[in-house]
Amino acid sequence: MQPFVELTAPACPLPLSNVDTDQLIPARFMSRPRAEGYGDFLLHDLRREAGGALDPDFPLNAHPGAKILVARRNFGCGSSREAAVYALADFGFACVIAPSFGDIFASNAVNNGVLPATVEEAEAETLLAAVGAGAELTVDLAAQEIRGAGPALRFTVDPVWRTKLLNGWDDVDLTLSHAEAIAAFATADAAARPWAQLRAERGGGSA
Repeated sequence: MQPFVELTAPACPLPLSNVDTDQLIPARFMSRPRAEGYGDFLLHDLRREAGGALDPDFPLNAHPGAKILVARRNFGCGSSREAAVYALADFGFACVIAPSFGDIFASNAVNNGVLPATVEEAEAETLLAAVGAGAELTVDLAAQEIRGAGPALRFTVDPVWRTKLLNGWDDVDLTLSHAEAIAAFATADAAARPWAQLRAERGGGSA
């Protein structure tokens, strides 16, 4: 993944609460190979009118090119489908700002390089109003600040997730960053508990 340090980009307001993963990507589209892209299916049914045409007044359609999404509480609730994050990332979003997130959704977002930035509800309303009026936002992960809508706003993110995003790491990379400590523990443990170590396999055929 690419490191996420600071992003200055157009933002899109989505003044909805409890946007669930089935709304983010309806299940009927999830058989498509990821290589073909999931962006066209993001919020598919909400973005379209009854006849299937895009609704020009829906926020995602009215703010093309946005890379930051601002929503209300409990964003990404519902099932654990990682495809919901694929749809966001493939559409072009690198950050979602909301007062709260579904836990599994937020973890999936980080593993795909998308920052789930948590703000207070009043701050979310301030941001929704600002980006609705066309404001561009700067999301600074190093400082944990959002700028562009008046005074800088602080956001929170799990410290481990912050480390992963700043470095562009997945879970394997995070584990490897502790390789020296893991090796030192293994050496000390082998000396302290030799009886607990796996024996080396012996060759030599049958007895």
